[in-house]
Amino acid sequence: MKKSLLLQVSEVSVSYRNPPQLIPKPKINSSKDAEEILRANWSDDIELLEEFNILFLNRANLVKGILRASKGGTHGTVVDLKIIFAAALKGLATGIILAHNHPSGNLEPSKADIELTKRSRDVGLLLELPVLDHIILSPDSGYYSFADNGLI
Repeated sequence: MKKSLLLQVSEVSVSYRNPPQLIPKPKINSSKDAEEILRANWSDDIELLEEFNILFLNRANLVKGILRASKGGTHGTVVDLKIIFAAALKGLATGIILAHNHPSGNLEPSKADIELTKRSRDVGLLLELPVLDHIILSPDSGYYSFADNGLI
């Protein structure tokens, strides 16, 4: 009896559900499109806490969904690339856009932001799941696009 309990392991399952759409999915043609979609779907405390979200896209750059990957403090949040890419693969995304906010309003990327973007880009290349952009939002208006600035 005890031996059979030792052989039992947790079951892992993968699923994907695409509920019927009542409205067309938004399309990303530019960083401005991504900024508008992200801002419309951001939490209410954009000026208080740093948050990291990801847009999942299909081959036509239509938004399949958004993942709220982490929420942190006033000047940082933890980002786990394993969680981001596992969710993107599970959602059958063919491209992703990373995004986080700077509650201070400063749009200049930090060294940590730049390093995370490079690591994400490298993982995406390996998985054939490109990181198309990384956008930093300010609380009121304005954004920084890594793609527009040649950093992706």
